[in-house]
Amino acid sequence: MKELKVGDVIPHFTAIDTEGNTFDSTSVVGSKPLVIYFYPKDNTPGCTAQACSFRDQYEDFKDLGAEVIGISSDSLASHQKFSKQYRLPFILLSDSDKTIRKIFGVPTGLFGLVPGRVTYVTDKQGVVQMVFDSVLATKHIPKALQAIKKLVL
Repeated sequence: MKELKVGDVIPHFTAIDTEGNTFDSTSVVGSKPLVIYFYPKDNTPGCTAQACSFRDQYEDFKDLGAEVIGISSDSLASHQKFSKQYRLPFILLSDSDKTIRKIFGVPTGLFGLVPGRVTYVTDKQGVVQMVFDSVLATKHIPKALQAIKKLVL
């Protein structure tokens, strides 16, 4: 499992989104800057804080032409409930078999017991410009916003 690094191109992937549709990465990769964040689990304190922080700053990302995508191994039903409960305006993808996590090389935390929390920022061409790996959930949002601003301003 090779971890994606700055300068790598986001690999192609598909997953089920909160609407139950198949999301294909080619629909956004290569057309706009992206924030792709992997998080451990819906409805846990850190993950909820992180999702709500991305929600609260979503318009800032959109104003800069960027899209936010959250990915965890939770089920479609869990994502639908989580997204509705917290009015999340961005895409959540279900990676129940951890295929996307493996493609990106997202490490696990806490001695391999907890899925890692990593945020990737890509430019319009799908090239990784920032990788932020931290258990501190709410630190991801300002880092991602700063990276997007550097790309477009």
